Amino acid sequence: MVMYDVQFGIHQRLVRKFEKAGATSEEKAVTFDEAKLDLQEQYWLDYFAGAFLGKIKKTRDQRYYL
Repeated sequence: MVMYDVQFGIHQRLVRKFEKAGATSEEKAVTFDEAKLDLQEQYWLDYFAGAFLGKIKKTRDQRYYL
């Protein structure tokens, strides 16, 4: 239960940061630097990009969007 809470919290932070960066489509995708992700968020990003709820997507050139 605690791990799920941590995952959900980090996922929500990532979604908010990508929304703030304007990464709402593949054409507007941003890097994790452009989204201003901290090290913990960068660590979790590949897990959430596809596996967890599928909301965050990853492009072939390592950019991310919602």
